[in-house]
Amino acid sequence: MLFLGWANDMTGEGCLGGAIATNRENGSRVLPGRVSGEHSAVRAREALQCRIRQFLFCSKPVQVNLMKTKTMSRRWFASRSAMAIGGAAMWTTPGLFAEELLKPTPSLTEGPFYPDRMPLDQDNDLIVIGDNTTPAVGDVTHLTGRVLTAAGSPVRNATIEIWQCDANAVYLHSRDSDGKKEQQDKNFQGFGRFETASDGGYRFRTIKPVPYPGRPAPHIHIKVKQGDKDLLTTQLLIRGHEGNQRDGVFRRVTDPAKRKLLVADFKPLKESKIGELACQFDVILGQTPADG
Repeated sequence: MLFLGWANDMTGEGCLGGAIATNRENGSRVLPGRVSGEHSAVRAREALQCRIRQFLFCSKPVQVNLMKTKTMSRRWFASRSAMAIGGAAMWTTPGLFAEELLKPTPSLTEGPFYPDRMPLDQDNDLIVIGDNTTPAVGDVTHLTGRVLTAAGSPVRNATIEIWQCDANAVYLHSRDSDGKKEQQDKNFQGFGRFETASDGGYRFRTIKPVPYPGRPAPHIHIKVKQGDKDLLTTQLLIRGHEGNQRDGVFRRVTDPAKRKLLVADFKPLKESKIGELACQFDVILGQTPADG
């Protein structure tokens, strides 16, 4: 069986299957397997070396005998074909990378106390209101994270809002605070918003959440918007808090995997001298306006 192979321009040596060997006596060139005489064994070794060497360095078409390399060629082709097919499947099979996608943050109820009277100060520092020098009561917490799509892309220029009760369990809402004027911490802003950066990042300075009557799980309410569209409303809870298992809202999330997406650690900030905490919580959106 003959095959169109290649010979090296510089040396004229055969390639891809042994190609061509040279008869030292008369200068004629023969295909591997056709050399004869007392030097046939030497010729065979030279041809084999030629096959290996010229397989990598060749440029001119010649005819070669592939009968002896058929098995190797088939294996080589089969292995490359498998790689090609696997590569194609990697990019064309629907859902092949589904496990690589980030799990969307589950939605949770907005609750009854989204502020009905917005504070004059609505920035991302809930500890100090305006020019007031008296900070809010509670464990100061630096809440940071990113707003991302399920594919991991940052959602920039989205508005993320948070609200929570103060350290005395009073919300910034007339239905709650009007009857608790003496109890309410007037130095706690209670609500804040932040526009995400180019990397989807956000940051707030607030207090570590505390339990509320009827809600044994301390929590921070979160809402993400883009333009005039609400993208997600959810809540952030403290990982491992004993009140979580008794909390009616949290217990509605029956999937343990989804519960893990609603909790985070509140860890001591090492460089802080006043006992501040840090909490990192990424918000993963299942759909954005760009998705339709």
